[in-house]
Amino acid sequence: MRKIIVSEFLSMDGVMQGPGGPQEDTTGNFAYGGWIAPLGDEQMNQQLGKIMAPPYDLLLGHFTFNIWASYWPNQQGTIAEQFNKVTKYVVSGSQVELSWENSVLITGDIITEIKNLKAQNGVDLLIMGSGKLVQALLAANLVDKLHTFTYPIILGGGKRLFEAGSQAYEWQLTDSLISATGIIMATYQPKGDVRTGQVSED
Repeated sequence: MRKIIVSEFLSMDGVMQGPGGPQEDTTGNFAYGGWIAPLGDEQMNQQLGKIMAPPYDLLLGHFTFNIWASYWPNQQGTIAEQFNKVTKYVVSGSQVELSWENSVLITGDIITEIKNLKAQNGVDLLIMGSGKLVQALLAANLVDKLHTFTYPIILGGGKRLFEAGSQAYEWQLTDSLISATGIIMATYQPKGDVRTGQVSED
């Protein structure tokens, strides 16, 4: 069975929109595109490299796919080579132009289709960006591992990973590191239902 692994760049207030560049995602007049660039460092690069080192296919929402499909085929380097080579499963409620090589459309009953994809033998499925897709997968308990890169920035507005309606769930921290520029890099696995109790003086 394949695992679904989510990796996201976040601000301290949970915004995930447009981390890579000014024109990446300006939806809602978002003015801070490229907010991760000034704080990136070698520790962050190494941690991201570890996540992307094992074999993987990409699982992407159509919005993120369209951004990437216009960028990565024109780039060179290790990441571009990987992204161009791997199979890219594109989740959309409508038809999407699949000009990027090795792209496959997932539509219809998306959760059922992803469950079927997850049940296959093969490499793990890596998700980056794709906020709405990640939210749907979290609600369906289909995420096996969550990597977050939380930057010491408050953006005040924009698309957030955990919007209202996110499912209550407890996660177990399995790895953590803080970079020299203050990026909190954490890895979580699902643990179970939220537990409650009474805080006492002891």
